[in-house]
Amino acid sequence: MYAVETNNLTRKFGSFVAVNQVNLRIKPGSIYGFLGPNGSGKSTTIKMLCGILAPSYGSGSILGMDLVKECESIKTKIGYMSQKFSLYDDLTVKENLEFYAGMYELRGQEKKIRMEEMLEMAGLTERKGELAANLSGGWKQRLALGCSILHKPPILFLDEPTGGVDPKSRRLFWDIIYQLAVDGTTVMVTTHFMDEAEHCDEIGFIYEGNLIVSDIPVKLKENIPGILLEIPADNPMAMLQEFEKNELLVLDIYPYGTSLHVLISKKEQAAFACWDYKIITPSLEDVFVHNVKAKRKEVIV
Repeated sequence: MYAVETNNLTRKFGSFVAVNQVNLRIKPGSIYGFLGPNGSGKSTTIKMLCGILAPSYGSGSILGMDLVKECESIKTKIGYMSQKFSLYDDLTVKENLEFYAGMYELRGQEKKIRMEEMLEMAGLTERKGELAANLSGGWKQRLALGCSILHKPPILFLDEPTGGVDPKSRRLFWDIIYQLAVDGTTVMVTTHFMDEAEHCDEIGFIYEGNLIVSDIPVKLKENIPGILLEIPADNPMAMLQEFEKNELLVLDIYPYGTSLHVLISKKEQAAFACWDYKIITPSLEDVFVHNVKAKRKEVIV
């Protein structure tokens, strides 16, 4: 049984299709990265899986429970952390945890133990009397996570949890996610940080509401055809125009920071001998760009 399974899950707002026939299969105890730019449908999908939004059509299950018929039961089995950190600024750290413990119907010794564990996990034991409003982004992030997993949910949904926090806090946060997965929690995390996706067991790219590809990171990179060249460039756009003018045969070409990434078939490699290139392994950003372009070509055809 999959922890998350959907079949043609779709959400429309009027005539606008926010999520279009998405099919997900997420294994128990794994970390699934759900990647895409802002407005691609990540948050809408998560909200449907958490029972916050009803699907327009399609079906799905969470931990074997029907997404529509058993949505209230599903809510008791999941943890959900939104990108806005659902904390109460006028409550202390401890009071926020107490509030969520009440929501999850934790009582007595169990409540006390779980609150102490979450304070320790977040590194906030010495700051439990401090107002949440006074915490930095990284501290708020860990407190919000602690609130969402107080009841030890078997599955955790994280909606862009690292937005607006510093790199050190992001690394610490991912250390916690790893440990949760090791302990058996299934984690589905949305992000637009490609470097974070490298930490996931499987990755799904969503673009304009469509799940364009889903697989383990290694296979996603291996499935890009040809070889990828990186050519340093003081002016990548000018070099791009030069390539187009010379009508060199390429499978794909695009600026990448201070360089140009050129995807070619191996037989065309000799034609690029005059450029100071190196052959590189595709990054997940390369994978995303390649698959988005392929999807666009399908639409045009």
